[in-house]
Amino acid sequence: MPGFANAMEVYALLDRSNCRKCGEKTCLAFAGAVFMGGKDLAACPKIDPAILRRYTAGRPAAEDGRDLPAALLEQLSQLDPAEVVKRAGGRLCDDRMTCRVLGKDFSVDREGDFFSDIHINHWLIVPFLTYLLRCKEGPVSGNWLSFREIPGGREQYPLFQKRCEEAMKQVADAWPELFDDIVQLFGGQRVAEQFASDISVVLHPLPKVPVMICYWRESEGIASTLNLFFDTTVGDNLDVGTIFMLGTGMARMFERLALRHGFGIAAG
Repeated sequence: MPGFANAMEVYALLDRSNCRKCGEKTCLAFAGAVFMGGKDLAACPKIDPAILRRYTAGRPAAEDGRDLPAALLEQLSQLDPAEVVKRAGGRLCDDRMTCRVLGKDFSVDREGDFFSDIHINHWLIVPFLTYLLRCKEGPVSGNWLSFREIPGGREQYPLFQKRCEEAMKQVADAWPELFDDIVQLFGGQRVAEQFASDISVVLHPLPKVPVMICYWRESEGIASTLNLFFDTTVGDNLDVGTIFMLGTGMARMFERLALRHGFGIAAG
């Protein structure tokens, strides 16, 4: 079987039902086991036979990630694009389903090709497709919860904290202008400080998936802290695995931006 670049590439192929029939507690845990070589993809009893044949036949995954979420694209092709964009808060543009992603247009057509003014990579593609498939009509609540409070998030929070929140905190510590710059670059919004934080910024990686970043500066010997919060409706629009992917992907993006701007980041 060809190697995968990371566990999330395996996760994108699964149905995310957490049925446990593979012997793991969650589909994300199974994806990690497959990536590490401890499990075979065929151990998932719900894997699409076409996907299994494709990967066991040794077909390499596309480097840009476009070929990986084949199951999601197949499901999306069965839906009415007009109905999809209505639910998703997007629009049809040149027969492409288009939504605003981090302040920029992000589109997919019926053939599975992606178009955007921002870099198209796997950590955006899978949440974007998942969002188009499962998002519900109706507004967001305006109320916030932590990753731990999302169904299935408690078990995964230690890893989310390390790869997302701690990684973002290191960027914020090193880059004083981070929050002002990401507001400008990604169509974010500075909001009144939440949860007694020093800085609070809301970004929209997807139309109905606002993410609030709260940062507490170092003070009187107490280390700085950064936490992410999600609208309480996030579970209606994404599953916990794609929320994890979205958060850790944004953290890596901020790290690259900080390095590009010449700000050093301490190793985690």
